[in-house]
Amino acid sequence: MLQSLRAGAGLLGGTARDLMPILLIVAFFQIIVLRQPVDNLADLAIGFLFVLLGLAVFIRGLEMALFPIGEAMAQALAQRGSLSLLMIFAFSLGFGTTIAEPALIAVSTEAMRVMAAAGVIPADAVSQTSHADALRYTVAISVGASLMLGVLRILKGWPIHWLIMAGYVIVVALTMVAPSEIIGIAYDSGGVTTSTITVPLVTALGVGLASSIRGRNPMVDGFGLIAFASLMPIIFVLIFGLVIGA
Repeated sequence: MLQSLRAGAGLLGGTARDLMPILLIVAFFQIIVLRQPVDNLADLAIGFLFVLLGLAVFIRGLEMALFPIGEAMAQALAQRGSLSLLMIFAFSLGFGTTIAEPALIAVSTEAMRVMAAAGVIPADAVSQTSHADALRYTVAISVGASLMLGVLRILKGWPIHWLIMAGYVIVVALTMVAPSEIIGIAYDSGGVTTSTITVPLVTALGVGLASSIRGRNPMVDGFGLIAFASLMPIIFVLIFGLVIGA
């Protein structure tokens, strides 16, 4: 019991230390630069406490559940020696985690609202919702495909830099022909997919898989899946823009 309390206190202390630079920057600009009083200081303090507790619990949850589950499942599938099962798992993991990303839901909804206001798509609510869902599914499918490519890279030992360079050549080529309204959304989609749900499980998948394959180094081969999960959505959303803009 005492050990658990010490671990919890240590986690809270570490999280508070990580948040402190943000708090100091905001306080500096509010008090020194803007020279304005802080309104609702009590509410801000309570909100900061909630953020502190939430992050601490979230990090502890990653350590206890998501990382071990991801690594264990990757190792079990690798030991079974079934490439098809491994690929299905990688795609399902990428698709399932991405479709549930709160950041992606928010960005897709806002993107379609702005595009409707600009006259790119119909302004009715049904059309905006359908286009937002289509964007979400496009990004989710792209992340699933990117994890399949990343898993294949680990299995084959392909150098990651050549794949990344080839991917960005495709991005640049598509950027030149894609509708201007979708380009910013496409580039942002690569960032929102690598958020709180996706990153821990994807990282655990890569490390667990590389740890289970002879000749693979978890440090060298286990990481890099996030790079594919950031790159592939840009390509898919640019193509999505070409399709809906046709």
